[in-house]
Order: sequence, then C-alpha cells, then structure tokens
Amino acid sequence: MEVAVTGALLLLWVLFFFIFSSLKMYKKKSQLPPGPTPWFLLGNLLQKDVLPVSKNVSKLMDKWGPIFTVWMGPKPMVVLCGYEVVKDALLDHAEEFGGRPTLPFFQTVNNGCKGLSCSTEKKWRELRRFTLTTLRDFGMGKKTMSKRVQEEALCLVEAMATTKGQLFDVRKYIRIAVSNVLCSVVFGSRFDYKDQVLLEKLRIMESFVSYLVSYTGQIYNVFPKIMPYLPGQHKKILGDFETLHAYINKSVESHRETLDYQDPRDYIDCFLMKSEKEQTNHEAIYSQEELIICVQELFIAGSLSTSEFLTHALLVMARLPHIQEKVQREIDEVVGANRIPGMEDRVGMPYTNAVLHEIQRYDKGSIESFPRETTCPTKFRGYLIPQGTTICSDMASVHFDPLQWENPEEFNPGHFLDEKGQFRNRVAFMPFSAGKRACPGEALARMELFLFFGALLQNFTFQLIGDAKDKDIFTLYEDSGLKPGDLPLKFIRRSI
Repeated sequence: MEVAVTGALLLLWVLFFFIFSSLKMYKKKSQLPPGPTPWFLLGNLLQKDVLPVSKNVSKLMDKWGPIFTVWMGPKPMVVLCGYEVVKDALLDHAEEFGGRPTLPFFQTVNNGCKGLSCSTEKKWRELRRFTLTTLRDFGMGKKTMSKRVQEEALCLVEAMATTKGQLFDVRKYIRIAVSNVLCSVVFGSRFDYKDQVLLEKLRIMESFVSYLVSYTGQIYNVFPKIMPYLPGQHKKILGDFETLHAYINKSVESHRETLDYQDPRDYIDCFLMKSEKEQTNHEAIYSQEELIICVQELFIAGSLSTSEFLTHALLVMARLPHIQEKVQREIDEVVGANRIPGMEDRVGMPYTNAVLHEIQRYDKGSIESFPRETTCPTKFRGYLIPQGTTICSDMASVHFDPLQWENPEEFNPGHFLDEKGQFRNRVAFMPFSAGKRACPGEALARMELFLFFGALLQNFTFQLIGDAKDKDIFTLYEDSGLKPGDLPLKFIRRSI
C-alpha cells in the first residue's frame, strides 16, 4: 500500500512538472517573435527543417519573416536576418543587444565565466579595453605589425617551396603561420612549422570549435547537467583543455620569473604588470586564471577563423582560375618580383582587395559564432523582446540580401568595385559582426588576410585535384570547414 502511494505521488509530481514547464515555455512563446512550433523540452532540436539555422534560414525567413524565434530545447533564440534588421539591432540598438548569454560548454572549458567572451558586463568591458590597447601597443593595425606578418608570410612561402610538388598539407602550414603572428604578440616568440607542441594546441582548439558549433555541442548547452554523465567527444575535449591550460600556465610562470617592468615583451608581460597594479581590487579581474583564458581565446579567435578564410580563398582561386590569373597580374604589376606585398600596396590593388572581400561575403554558413543577449526588455520592430533573450544574427542573410547586393548568388568581385574599377566599401559587409561585441581582432585579421593572400598568389598558382574540380564554391567551403584531412589542392611555383 505504501509503495503504491509513493508511486502515485511520484507520478503526480512528474505530471505537475511537465504541466508547469509546458505552461512556462508556451507563456514565453507568446511574448516572442513567431517561429516554428517547439516540442516540449526539446524545442526545435530534432526538427531538421529548422536546425541548423544556417542551412534553413531562407525558408524560415520566407515563412516567418526576418525576425523569428527558434527553440534550443526549452530556451528561445531570436534570429535576426537581412541587413536592415541586423544593422538596426547591432548598431542602432547596440546597448540593448550587447549582452552575451551563458554557453555552458564554453563555461566548462573556461572554468567559469572568464575571459573576453564572458557575460559579465563590467569584466568584459575591462578585459576588452585592456586587450585592444595592448595589441595596439604591440603594433596591431600599424607598420610594425605589418612587418611581422610579412616576415611570417615569407616563412610560409619558403616552407611551401621546399616541398617541390610533393603532397603537402597547406591548411596546417597556414594555421601555423597565422598563429605565429599572434604568438609573437602574446608569447613574444614564434614556432617552427614542424613544432609538434603548437600543432597539438591547434588541434585541441580546432576540435573545440568544431564541437561547439555541432549538433552535439548544442545538446550540451541545452542539457548541461546531464551531459557530464554521458560519454562522448566532450570528455576528450575537456581533458585536452586541462593540458592546454597547464601549458599556458607554465608559460605565464616563466614570464613572471623573467619579467622586466621597463621593457614588457608581449601581452602576457603587460597582463602580469596590470595584475600587480590591481592587487588591491577585490574583484580580481586581472587574475592568472583570467590571463590563461584570455590567451586561449585570442588564439581560438585569431588563429582558426583567419586561417579558415585563407583556406577558402585558395580553394576559390583554384576553382576560378580566370580570377586567380587576374589577381596575379595585378600583383605582378604593382609589387613585382623583388619584394612581397605590403599594406601600402592595398590602395593600388583594388581587384585583389575586392576578391578577398567577395570570398568573405560568399560564405553562406556564416552565422555569429557567439550569440548576443538582450540586456533589458527591448522594443524592437513591433516586438517586446524580454531581457536575457538569446539573439543570433544570420550574417549570410546580410551578405546575400537582394536589397543590398546586385545578383547576390553570383560570385562577383565587382560587388566591391565602382564604375572606375576602384575598391568600394559596402555597408552590408559584416564578416566580423558589428556593434559593441564585434570581433576585437578585426584590424589584425584584415591585415593578415591581405598580406598572406598576396604573398601566396604572388609565388604560387593553385589548382584543384580529384572530384573537387566539379564542386561549386559553397560545397568547397563546407567540405573544408574545420575538418581533418588534406585539402584537394596542388600548387605550382610561379616564375615571375
């Protein structure tokens, strides 16, 4: 009798929980922009015609308009599409859409709410301001940094030239080259192209980003209390990050022992000096743990995204040889053979600059890697979006907005050229996002893209191999994105 009563009470509690959760979820739904009907607890997670948003955004926009809601389990996410809507949110309502939601897997990896992507407004503002100032002090956006990138570009060209036509993992070497630019600023030194320590660190970061944007990563963020008890890739990644944190910590300790207050060598030195000045601050923003996470995030953001773009750029050049030839002709005319391209050449190379911008625009999978969050109840285009709502801007819908681009589905560098053939900026070009949470490394990334791309096209001609010759650019982008394995590329040394 007692067992039956206990069972009945348990059943009633479960039933109450389901009814209460369901009412709570559908009350939220009534306050949000329209969207696909979510399933109880699971939201739209199992609905392949909804998620991932980047693959379904066109039909979702057609049905629900440029502002719609999808459900990541029981949590809503408002998706913004098209230039006017995204610009209105990120620029015209920058403060209201300037928060950062908590991503449980990211917090687990970061040992809590730490680093440049933390959701705590005061800490984020302080760390971002310090990081931008320090990077500028070490040359970001200046001639000194341009020289560093040029030197690394020469190292990359020489490393590729030594292969003499043998099989060669271009992507691996590009990642090391891009990482070395950041290493020189953060650690004060660079790594050899065959350094296994750096290669392992890059592998860890690549695995993390791949998991974070994957379906399984989304499941982790929806059900963070369950996932730690289940087997899966997340266990390996978390173990790898313990190793990565230990490595960065060792470097920090080495810097601390050799720190010269009169001559700081790099970002770590500057952070340690700032930490000592802030010792009396009870909030401890400049702790050693924060430093480790900031260094980690700088590498993830500054190494993988830039190297992935350069990978895409080489694939596009191989797929469109007539455009590759035109870029090379411009490089030969403006730069010649006795030096590699510099930032001062960009004005005189409008076509090359336009090609780089068009390659970025043409990435249909581009959706903000880290979503935003409303910082207060926000009136926006006829909706009252509650405070703390996750916001995701679909940048592909901005870059393919037919109201902003002539024939957006066509790959055409002319999108960034005026009638005289000179480069023109476009307001609807937002590859680094916009507003207060825009990428802090944009200036460095733009510099790296132009200088590495220019040096590679000056010295090599790229060709597709195998069945890749018949694939369209979208497929080439998708096939190469953060996946192991060699690129379907071969390259031939040019005689200039």
